[in-house]
Amino acid sequence: MATWGSSNKTYTPEAKSSVNVMQYGAAGNGKTDDSQAFLKAWHAVCGAGSNSPILTIPAGKTFLLKPVSFKGPCKSAHVNIQVLGNIVAPSQKSAWNNNNSKTWIVFSDVKGLIVNGNGQIDGQGSVWWKSCKVLALSFQNCNNLVLQGLKHTDSQKNHISISNCHDVTVSGLQITAPEKSPNTDGIDISHSTNVRIQDCVIGTGDDCIAINDGCSYINISSVNCGPGHGISIGSLGQHGARNAVEEVHIKNCTFKGTENGARIKTWQGGSGYARRITFEKIILIAANNPIIIDQFYCDHGHCSNQTSAVEVSDVSYTNFQGTSSSEQAIKFKCSKSIGCTNIALNAINITSADPKKKTTSYCINAHGRSSGSVPNVDCLSQ
Repeated sequence: MATWGSSNKTYTPEAKSSVNVMQYGAAGNGKTDDSQAFLKAWHAVCGAGSNSPILTIPAGKTFLLKPVSFKGPCKSAHVNIQVLGNIVAPSQKSAWNNNNSKTWIVFSDVKGLIVNGNGQIDGQGSVWWKSCKVLALSFQNCNNLVLQGLKHTDSQKNHISISNCHDVTVSGLQITAPEKSPNTDGIDISHSTNVRIQDCVIGTGDDCIAINDGCSYINISSVNCGPGHGISIGSLGQHGARNAVEEVHIKNCTFKGTENGARIKTWQGGSGYARRITFEKIILIAANNPIIIDQFYCDHGHCSNQTSAVEVSDVSYTNFQGTSSSEQAIKFKCSKSIGCTNIALNAINITSADPKKKTTSYCINAHGRSSGSVPNVDCLSQ
């Protein structure tokens, strides 16, 4: 991989200096490798001493990038990348020159990074979907990060990965990939705090948003999800790991034709916790598993029964309205040894997408309360 460089409000930085990738030799024809031109432009903007320098990727052009890494820290407190044109990955694996990189585009150690515009980032990922090894766009250790307005399509694996970042705002994104494309998560978050995701449209072949180990104070609102696997906490506890997630709040979201809606998934044999999680004002349109907690998660056929589990507690579901494409609209599959505690259902009305059928629930080792739930959940007190 080539390298170079050492709030909910819309942020518009004061322009003090401006750099355009065309000034550094970018062709913008979609065929010529523009990686080095981008790196030179990044070096100039990252090293600029002025306040909030801007790197512009102009409209009307398509820029071909091979794996590339933009590194900080930068001199300015804020750096703005304006993506107005299109960025595309090579369409053939051979064009990657046997590069062993696990990420196509990565930003690391950049504080105050703003990536915005109305352009598109196209991973051309179909050639990778059988191996699923390459993340499309990754942000690592980028505090005070803002992502806004872009279109992301056909990632090789995850479209956007946010890791070890604190104080992040993501808004107005459109993320799309075919329903059958494997592991093409929309936004994958790990080891990050104070992350806000709002006003996004996400339809992929995997989780619209996945919230993984080390995450806390994650707020998601006004996200339209579908197709995909829903918004997931986890998976947590794989290979006996101790994982922790807390203070996740999801509100005013819509799930249309998704495999799951509000999902928490943990592996047997793990430890740690997923706690203080809320789902509120959720619209369901033929979602397959509208509400599901699964402490027996396994994505392959060789999982063994184990007694330890990641503790799931203090989870509330409030004001769910809409339809389920499966008979069991609510599933709480919890471990006997740990169980799920303080689970609360309030104002749940999930009916069948087939007007001739009724919805039911499945509940084992879950404890808590239910008030006005359709379908009824027998193991929770009324």
